[in-house]
Amino acid sequence: MLQAVNRLAIFDCDGTLVDSQANICLAMEDCFARAGLPAPCRDRTRRVVGLSLVEAMRAMLPDADHDAHVALAEDYKLSFQRLRGSGLVEEPLFDGILELIDALEEEGWLLGVATGKSDRGLRLCLERHGLDRRFVTLQTADRHPSKPHPSMIEQALAEAGAAPETCLMIGDTSYDMAMARAAGVTAVGVAWGYHEADELVAAGAHRVAVRPSDILEMTRALA
Repeated sequence: MLQAVNRLAIFDCDGTLVDSQANICLAMEDCFARAGLPAPCRDRTRRVVGLSLVEAMRAMLPDADHDAHVALAEDYKLSFQRLRGSGLVEEPLFDGILELIDALEEEGWLLGVATGKSDRGLRLCLERHGLDRRFVTLQTADRHPSKPHPSMIEQALAEAGAAPETCLMIGDTSYDMAMARAAGVTAVGVAWGYHEADELVAAGAHRVAVRPSDILEMTRALA
């Protein structure tokens, strides 16, 4: 069994590793239309990125009942699959992310992902970019409560043989920062995602990176 001495950098996916907001907004608009609901504004959709789907639908439609939230979440998955099947899904890596991953690995960091995506969605995303073998632990909404519950980070720590004091949670939303704080790990916000820097700080970010290279500088300062 691994001793808890490894350094682990856990990344969120949407809005942190990849820019997927166009896909998410299109799938949300499609599933709302199929339910006979007016399309949500895209800013509202971006606000719920990072939550598990049922929680996201609850945040979007707080007056609807649980069954409606579950039904919308399932139809969102189908909408996203239809977009992917039509070749319309684009999830490009943000500039500098691949270089950051390379540099962290070279300096001995283990890498993980904690995301509101499904297992299938995360696997397809990482495979598309040739990153599926770069992460030692993958935690998704399929097997955990929604962020900001710390379950994803706790499981990632166990699988990687790391301890909270040797772990970073890197994400673009207040949910990521609150999850990191709940798990007792260092919370690193990124300014290129879906929540503003001041929101990340208010949610508990210890630091906020403006560009991926800033994260590497932060890890060196922690060494």
